[in-house]
Amino acid sequence: MGSRTGTLTDGEVERVIDGLMVQLPSARRVLLVPPDITRCYSYAGFITASLYRRLSGSARVEIMPAVGTHRPMSREEQIDFFGGNIPEQAFLHHDWRSETVRLGTVPGSYVRKITGGRCSQGVPVEVNRSLVDGTYDLVFSIGQVVPHEVVGMANYSKNILVGLGGRRMINESHMIGAVCGLETIMGNVDTPVRKLFDYAEEMFLKDVPLAYILTVTTCENGRALVHGVYGGASRRVFEEAADLAQIWNVTEVPARMKKVVAYLEPGEFSSTWVGNKSVYRTRMMIEDGGELLVIAPGLRHFGENPEVDGLIRRYGYRGTPYTMKLVEQGAFVGADMVPAHMIHSSSEDRFTITYAVDPANMTREEIEGVGYRYMDVSRALARYPVDRLAEGRQVMPDGEEIYLVKAPALGLWRSCR
Repeated sequence: MGSRTGTLTDGEVERVIDGLMVQLPSARRVLLVPPDITRCYSYAGFITASLYRRLSGSARVEIMPAVGTHRPMSREEQIDFFGGNIPEQAFLHHDWRSETVRLGTVPGSYVRKITGGRCSQGVPVEVNRSLVDGTYDLVFSIGQVVPHEVVGMANYSKNILVGLGGRRMINESHMIGAVCGLETIMGNVDTPVRKLFDYAEEMFLKDVPLAYILTVTTCENGRALVHGVYGGASRRVFEEAADLAQIWNVTEVPARMKKVVAYLEPGEFSSTWVGNKSVYRTRMMIEDGGELLVIAPGLRHFGENPEVDGLIRRYGYRGTPYTMKLVEQGAFVGADMVPAHMIHSSSEDRFTITYAVDPANMTREEIEGVGYRYMDVSRALARYPVDRLAEGRQVMPDGEEIYLVKAPALGLWRSCR
């Protein structure tokens, strides 16, 4: 069910779940795979809680958030996202380092074909072992379809192959996306990395009892609005959701902007690893010589884990030539996702990136040490009171023209020319 002009009610979302449930066999052991708190406007929390309520009376239901390399969810985040009626013992944590099993390899010849010769190394397909060892007789993958810097349109099989994936698949899929170019990927369906995931799902996940529930959402005044929800086990579910997401989540602006201000919700974003969606999703509407100001009151880290955080602090966000030279020197062996993230997070010297942070959480030296400009968050919010400003283009009292993005994770903004 989807709407190109309006929103869906909770009751309509529940009816879609009803329709899917009657088509699926009964199950005794069920795994729910939603996103984590960094996708707080995905409506996956509501859907996960609904499925748990429906199934837990007759089946053993466990929840493994698709965290990828992100840190585990805290109990407070679990309650905020899924509600307080799911016990803590129902939650499992995916460890991308130690809990995966290799199912096979996407051959190098296919990788070379889909990347136009940019990459030619085979990509191992690794997922959490519980998906394939018979632990579960039904797996629900739940999440939001939205423009994404690596795969083009997020979710569907990415939720499994990256969210519950292993080091090699995560690293190498992200590097393929970086090498092929963010601007040619963002907001598109049939990208090189999506083709990689399609191959992996068709060849290596065909025996997993997997069903998808995918949403299309936006945000208004801190509340998620649902425009579409799609359930099933085929790629058609993703394609229909992606078509609707391109309507709701891609914004075309008439011309590039000199100043873009992006706001990161403190409960959603505590690291640049996730918060740099503010860079990825807006860079195509920023003028050469312009500025992106990221207001990030909750920022405390660069990476979501110590390994990644340390590499970012050491090398910083300094553009593709510098980063690729480090790759050639072997600086990121076993951590190719990090240089991919660094490439995506750079302006390539086209515009400046300023991070406005709480100095009690991160210092000027830390921010400037990775190549960004620093601003105190209190000064930024005094200048740009996000809670009182409208989304989009506006002129400040002193004549400064800005474009405000309040939820950068929910879309893609690009200029028409």
